[in-house]
Amino acid sequence: MGNNDIRNIYCIGRNYRLHALELGNAVPTSPMVFTKPTHALIPMEGNVVELPSNVGEVHFELEIVLRIGRDYVPGIKADDIISGMTLGLDLTLRDVQSKIKAKGEPWLPAKGFKGSAPLGAWFEYLGQDALEQQTFTLIRSGQEAQRGQAADMIFDVAALIEFIGTHYGLGAGDIIYTGTPAGVAALADGDTLEAYWGDQKFGSCVVKL
Repeated sequence: MGNNDIRNIYCIGRNYRLHALELGNAVPTSPMVFTKPTHALIPMEGNVVELPSNVGEVHFELEIVLRIGRDYVPGIKADDIISGMTLGLDLTLRDVQSKIKAKGEPWLPAKGFKGSAPLGAWFEYLGQDALEQQTFTLIRSGQEAQRGQAADMIFDVAALIEFIGTHYGLGAGDIIYTGTPAGVAALADGDTLEAYWGDQKFGSCVVKL
């Protein structure tokens, strides 16, 4: 499936305890789901990603992204519905988000702007055990910025699929950004971002602000 075939982009907020705490947020008791428009998608193929430069800080958030290959039915196993995975960035206008959170307004202006969902190359879903054992890493201009493991998720992959499928629907062509570990920070013009699954690089881009 190419990125042009993606239908819905579901994203999970605050799914790693330390990330929730680093932003001063309460740890959720059920999955916090928001969406991005498909216009937010952009490949991570060594290309330049142009981001807004006049609305405050733009933060990086590296995440495991799951591709859904068939329609959800109650009780379906994650291995039977997930058809691939990759790493992606949930880019966030943090100053904008802080303002709209204070007003209780939707997150779309902070999370859904064009280019806010860079995606790496798709690869085979490895199953829950392998998923939780491997480390994923964001390298920012040669320095490690984030490191995480799916084992640290508050809500695991199976729980996310059940929750999204039950409440919103989930089908072939949908993708799920599963949440980011701690270590998020503001991007600077010219930053190079590289996404690694173990020692394999599955995406990179250069930031232009």
